[in-house]
Amino acid sequence: MDLSGNMDKQSVEISEEINKKKQHTRETETLLSRLHLQDKHQQKLSSADFLKVGPPVKQDQDISEKDLAHTFLKMLMSLDYRARFIPVRQDSQELSQSKLHPESDTVDTDESDLDDFYETTAAFDQSKITHVHPMDVQMAVFHCSDSFLKQNMITKLSQCQYALPLLVPDPVTMNIDCPLWTFRKITKTWKKAEIKENSNTVTMSICKAETAMVSFLRLGSLSMSKSQLMNTLINDRHSTFFHRNCPGSTKSRHLMDGVAEIAWYCPAGKPNDAFTDCIAFCNLHGDALTIAKQRDILTDKSSVNVVLVPTLQKGDKSTAVISALLKSPKPLIVLIADNDCGAVQMKKGKYKLGIKDRNLSEVSEELKKVIGRFLSGPHESFQLETMAEVSGITVDEDDEVCRNGKSAAMKVVNLLQGMDVSKIKDTCLPCQGQLWHEWCKKNKELYHLKGHIEDEKCQKQQELKQIRQKQCTASCTELMKLFTENLSSLPSTDKKYFLKWTQILIDALSTDDLSLIRQIYHEKWSEVLELKKKKHDKTDLKEKQKELEKISTKLQSATFGLEHIFREMGQIYEAHASLQKQTKREQTDWSKYPELAAELMISGHPMELMDGDAGHVPLTWISSLLDQVIKKLGNKTRVFVLSVLGVQSSGKSTMLNAMFGLQFAVSAGRCTKGAFMQLVKVSEEIKKDFQFDYILVVDTEGLRALELAGNDTLHHDNELATFVVGLGNMTLINIFGENPAEMQDVLQIVVQAFMRMKKVKLSPSCVFVHQNVTDIAAAEKNMDGKRRLQEKLDQMAQLAAKEEVCDAECFSDVIAFDVQKDVKYFAQLWEGSPPMAPPNPGYSESVQELKTIVLSKASQSAGITLSQFKSKIQDLWNALLNENFVFSFKNTLEIAVYRKLEVQYGNWTWALRSNMLTIENQLYTRIENGKLDKVELNYLQKEMNKTYEEIRKALTAYFDDDRDKEMLVQWRGRFESKIKEFLDEELRGVKRKLDEVIEQKNACKKLDDKKTEFENKLLQKSKELAHQLKDKAKDEEELKKQFNSVWSGLVHELTADIKPIEDINYEEDQTTILQEPDSKTSLITESKSSGRYKELSKVGDYSEYVCPTKFRDIFNTGKKDICSKARHYLRGLKNEDQQLIRSFISDVEKQSLDAIKSKPVATRGYRLTYLQEVANKVKEKVTEFESKSTFSLQKEFTVDLLLYVFHRAESWLLESHKKFKRNNDALAYVQSKKMQYYNIFKSFCKGSSSAVVLGELICEKLKSSTVEAVCNKTAIDLAGEMKCNIPAFNGNRLNLEKHLLKSLAEKEDFDGFITYIHDPRNQAESFISKEVQKYIFTDNRDKAMNILKKNVEDIRKLVSQALFDATEKVKEQRGDSDMWMEEFSSLLEAKLTFDTICCENFSDINNFDFLKEETEKGLESVMEEVSNHSLDKMEEFRMKPDEILIDQLCNCCWVKCPFCSAVCTNTLEDHSPDKHNVPFHRPSGIKGWHYRATKDLVVDFCTTLVASDISFRPNQSDESFPYKQYQSAGGVYATWEITPDASKMTYWKWFVCRFQKELEDHYKKKFQDRGEIPSEWRNHSKQDAIESLDDMYNL
Repeated sequence: MDLSGNMDKQSVEISEEINKKKQHTRETETLLSRLHLQDKHQQKLSSADFLKVGPPVKQDQDISEKDLAHTFLKMLMSLDYRARFIPVRQDSQELSQSKLHPESDTVDTDESDLDDFYETTAAFDQSKITHVHPMDVQMAVFHCSDSFLKQNMITKLSQCQYALPLLVPDPVTMNIDCPLWTFRKITKTWKKAEIKENSNTVTMSICKAETAMVSFLRLGSLSMSKSQLMNTLINDRHSTFFHRNCPGSTKSRHLMDGVAEIAWYCPAGKPNDAFTDCIAFCNLHGDALTIAKQRDILTDKSSVNVVLVPTLQKGDKSTAVISALLKSPKPLIVLIADNDCGAVQMKKGKYKLGIKDRNLSEVSEELKKVIGRFLSGPHESFQLETMAEVSGITVDEDDEVCRNGKSAAMKVVNLLQGMDVSKIKDTCLPCQGQLWHEWCKKNKELYHLKGHIEDEKCQKQQELKQIRQKQCTASCTELMKLFTENLSSLPSTDKKYFLKWTQILIDALSTDDLSLIRQIYHEKWSEVLELKKKKHDKTDLKEKQKELEKISTKLQSATFGLEHIFREMGQIYEAHASLQKQTKREQTDWSKYPELAAELMISGHPMELMDGDAGHVPLTWISSLLDQVIKKLGNKTRVFVLSVLGVQSSGKSTMLNAMFGLQFAVSAGRCTKGAFMQLVKVSEEIKKDFQFDYILVVDTEGLRALELAGNDTLHHDNELATFVVGLGNMTLINIFGENPAEMQDVLQIVVQAFMRMKKVKLSPSCVFVHQNVTDIAAAEKNMDGKRRLQEKLDQMAQLAAKEEVCDAECFSDVIAFDVQKDVKYFAQLWEGSPPMAPPNPGYSESVQELKTIVLSKASQSAGITLSQFKSKIQDLWNALLNENFVFSFKNTLEIAVYRKLEVQYGNWTWALRSNMLTIENQLYTRIENGKLDKVELNYLQKEMNKTYEEIRKALTAYFDDDRDKEMLVQWRGRFESKIKEFLDEELRGVKRKLDEVIEQKNACKKLDDKKTEFENKLLQKSKELAHQLKDKAKDEEELKKQFNSVWSGLVHELTADIKPIEDINYEEDQTTILQEPDSKTSLITESKSSGRYKELSKVGDYSEYVCPTKFRDIFNTGKKDICSKARHYLRGLKNEDQQLIRSFISDVEKQSLDAIKSKPVATRGYRLTYLQEVANKVKEKVTEFESKSTFSLQKEFTVDLLLYVFHRAESWLLESHKKFKRNNDALAYVQSKKMQYYNIFKSFCKGSSSAVVLGELICEKLKSSTVEAVCNKTAIDLAGEMKCNIPAFNGNRLNLEKHLLKSLAEKEDFDGFITYIHDPRNQAESFISKEVQKYIFTDNRDKAMNILKKNVEDIRKLVSQALFDATEKVKEQRGDSDMWMEEFSSLLEAKLTFDTICCENFSDINNFDFLKEETEKGLESVMEEVSNHSLDKMEEFRMKPDEILIDQLCNCCWVKCPFCSAVCTNTLEDHSPDKHNVPFHRPSGIKGWHYRATKDLVVDFCTTLVASDISFRPNQSDESFPYKQYQSAGGVYATWEITPDASKMTYWKWFVCRFQKELEDHYKKKFQDRGEIPSEWRNHSKQDAIESLDDMYNL
């Protein structure tokens, strides 16, 4: 019976247990679904879900239940402890009547009101659902989070000074979990007040801390709150443990029963501390009688047990538990609810205490005393880590992935065991220590060269290479090998655990040492600040600052974290990558490092951007890392860069972590060293409002100018501020406290950084954040604070303006700044005194308000792409290295955007030009046909209007819609006006050309009338003669003989009174002009026979032409022996004088050619006086030049200069005169028609009808005009084709330069190089012509012929249609041959020049269809013949493809660098206010420059000089200027922008080595002594040189 009874009882219990579990599961599901977490119990929430930029959390807004969980997490991440209770909006507004007591229809009486009032609540509807218990929200989120989010959440709860779950029943399996992993990131700091005078600060991981533990249990139910009582022991102002009287508490709570929570009391080392040491307090929620497992674990682990019971009587349910505790040796305190006695010790270590009707604080004080008494003696201590050994519970660290990560991390950290922390970095991370610091120092020395700078530069580069070699050798430490292997081989989750564990274990290594050093550091810092306030004893202050510097160095070497391992990866990568070319190894593991780091960065891991210890940016590593990020995210990914600056320990990282949930290190002491960058994704819910995908946060080491001495620190701070301000689209400036005096140093640095940005045309925005403001609510006080800040900023702006040489009266002149909107006051971070103070909710609100400001400003920005961000890093850092930031800053992004704009400008101008050429062609034909005798400018404008409007729209769209529109806006006005100027210039140019054609036409009018008369007579005579000789039609010889006899008589008769036009005898004319009475014929003969005058502009050394003024008479005697002796005493010409002579020749040539080309040679013919005028002008110029110089020019120079000018003018004069002769020589014209008229004569003889002869005549006339029209059209078409397809022509001016230099190198053409160096435009024109020839006659001959044939076909169709239309019209109107001819001509006049034929000799034609057919027959052969013309034929006509392209591509800037003569590569001719610049500078020895008073050619590059410490004297002046400030020399120097360039400049180094001998012979100087070529230059091949052009072009 008993047995079966027991069985029944057991089965009932089991079934109850099962039902209970089912009920529990149902309730859990309901809860999760109310919180919209139903799918998250399996598919956990992760940190990535919250490491996103979402909308700011609005604390004052009620939210709906479904958003509770997410809002809780967001508020918690922003350190707002009010996250624990969030007011919920009722989703349904109806408080329906059914839920209330139903209204009665009876009339109310006072009595019934009273009855209603006293009625029990049972009458009301109980179904109303209460809101979710706050702790259920917390626990539901906890259960639905993955282990990393749990860890993050528990860390934040700890920072909010809340209790943390230690034992947690699983809501599904009911197993007990101990989430030990979640505690791993928590560190606590406290002070033990062992000795009154000396407080001992302890900082350690809470998992490692051995502390006393006091456990609180409740047996049965009580009216007093256990949790509330515990709070009074820990912090009576803050609800560490949630209790029934907290806001939001409800009777129904679902997930808290059985949860044991833990919190720590940390003393502040003050007399009023509740306890003298750190103590853990553990709170078991629920009735401990029913939660046996957790109760047993806690009572076993604790140092003191505190039990709350409703009553203390034998036989009570709690008796068994109490008696077990009494037997235990551990101290016990029993609190009895129905007893009011004070604390009574029943036996040693066992107390009871009545709490009935007693004040809570009274009970609390008694408890504190008793517990304090227990703990002052020997007691058991508790260590969190030991929870892993407790049986019967699940510890999260036993998960396989966590174990894998830990064991991998242990292997890494075990290598460090037993090492002195300050030695770890030197031993295991050798690349980032002394070697890297040495490399940085040497690299900075490259910007302070003196002496033989190119040689010194090569030497330093060699030293840098050797350091890299040492780094490579040292790089394979066991630690790095093991770490990077794990990083690349572990699966994703294991890798996360591995990194977290590595950080945890590394932190554990160095905590003790660091605590001590930090303590000393902070004490010393306080002393320094005190001394700074006193402002009297400077020596004492300096001494203290030096001590602080020493402690800082010690702190630096003892600080060791994950970031140092990543820094080492960067250095290993940089070292190997820089030697990769030389070592030619197979790819080793180091090449994968950027990819590994990129994965981590994308997942939200901070990456070091600037190494704070070395004060250097590892550019190669950062560039490769960002390249990999771009590869993974795509190049269209855009980021908004938010930079943060502020004084050390001013809470920047805390603020960022609260704003974005980031992971910047904030442990005091390991403050951010250098600059770190972290990607934060923009969440989907707000993405539509922004044009970027991520916010990239750049957090910096605190500015240290306040407490450290020395200019180095100030320089470092300036560098850091300039760097991060330049990088940011926006900068947050974080100021701690309200004292403007303490702000001054920081503000000065910040204002100077913004000033520099203004000067280099970067325009970030800024927001000032005042942290730790005491009374944030006092608006008047804030207004006063803002006023003082504004004053301070304005004052700093004026100071910085002087230093940076810039106009600025106030801060808003420097940057767009509104003191009302761009200053944010922050409440103090802590609510009370640390270490027990929770964060101030006002702080969190301030963070959210700041986030709103940041996001609102960010929404107006398009951000930048990651590759632009990469370029920005390089530009800023390279400029900072050079120290003269503004002079050296090269904005690669801006350059790239401008170059793209130049290409667009080229396309727009080409569209205008090609349309203009077509219009010009059409109008030219109409003028030639006599149909147009005046061209109006407004007519041309009207014709061009459509194209111009299209271009204007394209331009507007480009500036409005391009991704870089913010940067483009600065050039908009200029390019709009440039396009207009270009069009106006084109219109004027075409009008000028057409006016000349009209003038020409008018000048030839008399001759044209004569020609018509001649032609009629010729036709008449031919017809008459043919009539007479009809019977001899078959005798060809007889016909010829008869025709010739008549022809010569006819020609004599027609041209008897016309004088033939003679050809120019150019040689004779030159001699006539040069042979003046005082000139020496021998000089002219010698110069002509040697041909030296032709190369006058390229002469290497003009010394031979020069003599000092006082020796002029000796030289002019012409006696060679005397001259050579005199020359022996002269030094060579100075560089500046050589340059003056070269420029003089160039100017004279240009002026002379302009003068010649202004003469009407083509319309009125050539006159000898034209040359005479030019010669006189040249001689005048020479005399004027001599009068301003310190030397005289010999007779040889004047003779050679005249011959050179005549030589350059010759081709134009001959061509123009030929044109004049062609248009005006009647005799030549008549003679040219002989064959044509012989054929007509022959046709008449053979009896051909008039229609046949007229057809032949028409075809003959059409042939020449078709050839002209086809060639002109083909020239335009081919120019367009080449503009698109020849790589050298389809970009901007710089692109042309690159291809020109490639071509010179490929051909190794020294003469071409010399032309290029001294006359770059001439060489560019010659290059274009050669490329055109090559394209048309070699590479694309068939394509060019097809274009020609297509144009022939178009003309054939035009003529055929004209024949058809003319014939139809005449037939319709029954017209005659005159009407037919007139109609036919008018139909062709737009496209073909066609002289009408007088039809009186063909009046007998009446079958016009026959005439059409005959003409068409002849037309076929004409078209066939034209189609087979050579493309050379284009040379004979107006339009030439090379000239069209030269006009398009060479009308740009040709100003030369004042140092090396490299030519400016801007596509716009007048591009002010932009300065001249060129990426390919070169050694000035290439243009013949030598060191003063020597024959040594210069090998220095001006791009190296401007980074050196050397000075120069401009234009022989006595004042010298540092190259670093070359623009301050004024004049031409101020118009150039020459940035220091660390690139190899391989092209010109190769050129100097390849043509050393030729250059030395050309300039009669040597590359020797100071000008010796560095041996490293000789290692470059031609291929390297050509490839380097691409590198320089693709900045």
